[in-house]
Amino acid sequence: MTDRTLLTESLLERIHGRAPGYDRDNAFFTEDFAELAEAGYLRALVPASFGGAGLTLREVAREQQRLAAAAPATALGVNMHLVWTGVAKTLHERGLPFLDFVLEEAAAGEVFAFGISEAGNDLVLFGSRTEAAPQPDGGYRFTGTKIFTSLSPVWTRLGLFGLDSTSPDAPKLVHAMIRRDGGGFRTLDDWDTLGMRATQSASTVLEGAYAAPDRVFRRLEPGPNPDPLIFAIFANFEILLASVYTGIGERALQLAVEAVQRRTSAKNDGAPLAHDPDLRRRIADAALDQDALAPQIDAIARDVDELADHGSQWFRKLVGVKVRATETARVVVDQAIRSSGGSSYATANELSRLYRDVLAGMFHPSDDESAHGTIATALLGPIP
Repeated sequence: MTDRTLLTESLLERIHGRAPGYDRDNAFFTEDFAELAEAGYLRALVPASFGGAGLTLREVAREQQRLAAAAPATALGVNMHLVWTGVAKTLHERGLPFLDFVLEEAAAGEVFAFGISEAGNDLVLFGSRTEAAPQPDGGYRFTGTKIFTSLSPVWTRLGLFGLDSTSPDAPKLVHAMIRRDGGGFRTLDDWDTLGMRATQSASTVLEGAYAAPDRVFRRLEPGPNPDPLIFAIFANFEILLASVYTGIGERALQLAVEAVQRRTSAKNDGAPLAHDPDLRRRIADAALDQDALAPQIDAIARDVDELADHGSQWFRKLVGVKVRATETARVVVDQAIRSSGGSSYATANELSRLYRDVLAGMFHPSDDESAHGTIATALLGPIP
């Protein structure tokens, strides 16, 4: 079956043209976001039965690679909304409807973001410093600070979690969704970063933000948990994140090829630098690394789509593809800069921006240390 696409070449060209300005001005990708919404991209993973485009995770992973090649920060920002819709889709396809409301609301135009990360919390999904206070009606109020809240200017629904330490069955990690129009939070103006600037992933200070009872969708034990929600988050987050950084690497490789074909060598009587054996080997090495990523993402995304059962090895596969993609992309961008010469050091050069953007990959969960721990446990078992 031919892959379906929502991103036309003309749309990607316009998005690519705006990327330098968003980066320079440290501004949210407002025009990109409007065009992506108009193209139906925010509904890409919403099944057709809910009013969405009905694309598979595999298809959207490929779309995200194309979008990231055009504008990494735009791809990373919209990724967070796509992840939530992907989580809901993954659960729905496995007969678990508790996030069907995400699919319904996304089809109606709501925008979802993640309020998971917390400063100094290396437990990530397995622990929280945010207080989740139970309310008499069965809802919860959340108090704490979340960092890296991508889409901070436009989200209308924020998925978050916190620790309930007061209920009779405490402690429990409470997963819920709050509404922007419900208040109880502040968005800080603190996003001034080296790269991925257009994501505007500002910190969110929760000040008793309220989640209604029907938007409290999971209460889990702290610590590692095989719950379907955790699997669905890992699967969609790691695959789509890997796709973004794979797109960055692909674009960097393309720019390196163009640079050595364009530049000439005074030392070799004006011969193209594309004839230089050292540069040829450098670019070939980058391509060898880069070419391994897309097929692996494709295979793992297809397994999620087709409900493959990898049992305890799922998390090994998911964290592996994320770390491999982000680390490889960083190497490929570095090789591209080394091949392209001093002009790539200029701020206005696209490779300079890709170099800054690609560094963000090391900060996304799972990081290198956590991934190695996960893989070692999958292969060797836990340490007693």
